[in-house]
Amino acid sequence: MSHNADRNFYERTMAFAGILQALTQVQYLARHGSSDVDALGASLNTIIVTEPDNVSDIYPNKTELNKGYQLIQNQLGDGSQKDVEITRYLVGILALERKLARSSDGLAILSERINQVQRQLHHFAITDEQVVTNLASIYSDVISNLGPKIQISGNPTCLQQAMVAEKIRALLLAAMRSAVLWRQLGGKRRHLVFARKAIIDMAKQSQQQN
Repeated sequence: MSHNADRNFYERTMAFAGILQALTQVQYLARHGSSDVDALGASLNTIIVTEPDNVSDIYPNKTELNKGYQLIQNQLGDGSQKDVEITRYLVGILALERKLARSSDGLAILSERINQVQRQLHHFAITDEQVVTNLASIYSDVISNLGPKIQISGNPTCLQQAMVAEKIRALLLAAMRSAVLWRQLGGKRRHLVFARKAIIDMAKQSQQQN
């Protein structure tokens, strides 16, 4: 691999870690009704970094990124760590991303709505309920209607709490942000089958460097 191809693969693996990081929080929230504020903040921040100088600027939180790299190893590895539910969410997000990519209106509206949230951040933290609610409504208005809805499994009592539902939608938007980036960097679904070992090796290597 040339240096550029290597760099691209490193960044693509980082974006894939970002998708899994967001989805694993969706799963945890749906089951337990609570979330880790640092993890939530790290995932939601990826949505609003829209003009980074490089991909690392989107994922500055190394602790959370390392969890993402571990999730890649669990999900794509041969061990018993695979989580079918996370795989289902992943397939759903990647399918919606394809629909979004073909919708010029969708992309324009998305970018306009994210700009509005960026302005809100002058006054509020990214994990503030008002900001989370706005990010959730972007997911509902722009992404959710593009294709089959992702069915979230979990504890009904948790899922019925309004704020839990809002956080889940906001995190699905974060997963979508990383999925768009992953695709822009050349990610394809078939790589997850045919280039599994290379992706796992890159995740291990990246984890050790952090």
